[in-house]
Amino acid sequence: MLRQIHMGFVLSALYFITYYLTPTTIFGPLAVYRVELILAVLVFFVSLPALVGSFIGKTPQTLALIGLAFATFMSVVIGGHWIGGGLSAFLLFIANAFAYFLVCLHCNSKKKLQVLVLMMLFVCLFVIAQGSIELQHGLPTSIDAQAANTDSSYFIGMNNDAGQWFYRLRGMGEINDPNDFAQLIACVLPLVFIFWRPKKMLQNIAFVILPVCALLYGAYLTHSRGGMLALLAIVVVAARRRIGTLPALLLVGGLFVASMALHVTGGRDISADAGEDRTDLWGQSMQLLKSHPLFGVGFGNLADYLGHTAHNTILVCAAELGLFGLYFWSLFLFPTLRDALAITSPKKVNEGEPVIPEEAPFPQVSLKIEALDKAEINRLGRLMVLSFTGFLVAGWFLSRAFVMTLFLLGGMTEVIFEMALQRGMISSRLPFARVLRYSGALAILLLLVMYITLRIVNLAN
Repeated sequence: MLRQIHMGFVLSALYFITYYLTPTTIFGPLAVYRVELILAVLVFFVSLPALVGSFIGKTPQTLALIGLAFATFMSVVIGGHWIGGGLSAFLLFIANAFAYFLVCLHCNSKKKLQVLVLMMLFVCLFVIAQGSIELQHGLPTSIDAQAANTDSSYFIGMNNDAGQWFYRLRGMGEINDPNDFAQLIACVLPLVFIFWRPKKMLQNIAFVILPVCALLYGAYLTHSRGGMLALLAIVVVAARRRIGTLPALLLVGGLFVASMALHVTGGRDISADAGEDRTDLWGQSMQLLKSHPLFGVGFGNLADYLGHTAHNTILVCAAELGLFGLYFWSLFLFPTLRDALAITSPKKVNEGEPVIPEEAPFPQVSLKIEALDKAEINRLGRLMVLSFTGFLVAGWFLSRAFVMTLFLLGGMTEVIFEMALQRGMISSRLPFARVLRYSGALAILLLLVMYITLRIVNLAN
């Protein structure tokens, strides 16, 4: 049984890597045999024994994912009038949401959290390395996009505001857009500090400083404006704890000026006028929500109505899945952020006492609880908050409401919270009824923020 649980963790990590780097990259010519589907089925059955004694049923996120799965199906059936399309949408969503369950089932220790971070770091470094190799061989100088941009290249070319041609680093598969890859980098960068050890200079240089420098180089190569803002937001949140809010804002202001001077965005401005096309899409998405309020226009169908996606995570969720889907998305997000903030707070986490796990029906499943003190739980919580900061700030400019990264981060947060709970360090999760109410309030607040934002932008123009 214990061997099956370890196998489940290994297969889960392989499943995540395959998602990010594509089956073709991982399995080569074997990809034509739908190896990723075989892997998913294998992970599912190997994971079944881990359900014994699992805390998954105690988290509101489980209900949220069930509701979102139903919303994706109904959105296409009702919005697109296509039952077969509803099934396809359901399977696409489940493939991503599956990550939350796999992390909660198999990632039950700090060491496994570190392995998971290593997996995400490997994905980013692999793409950066491939891009660096392409740079060494030289990129096409033609401004003909069709000639310069190919599916096999880790770069995509485009014109900046001055009409100059430049290239942006991207991944493959689900991160084949430079902005999407920049968002992943912003999420992974804070998590790398899980390997930081006080007074271990050489170890910290090798396992933290150098990987962070490589990630920053990769973020630069993406030339993503949203990615840059996400990294600056992470700096604000991280620095304010040590130097205060005002000095942190001044620091980030200086970093912003330096970033623009170094052409981090590839020569593209960050302004209301520069983002006018995106705000137009936001307004059209709000109108679609008004005309399709319950289940939206259908999962993945927004581009069919607008010609482009909305470039905003909140509005993509609302427009495609309606208020029903937005509520369950908020039901996933609210308790996750609440638990992340709870384990970050020194006031809510106490020293606690190690507890002996209850005997399970299968004694082999019971594992010795590793030693973790209050300071370490708080530190892990802060890393998750910083990672979510990167995801959400970048997501303000991206259509990434249902990606695996969100569910990976959600699962990691709940694993850390559960570790604190097992040790008696923190009080139980919020009552379920209260979470339901607060999640509904969050959904309304998110739409209100988007409405006010659009009103301000329209008045400014």
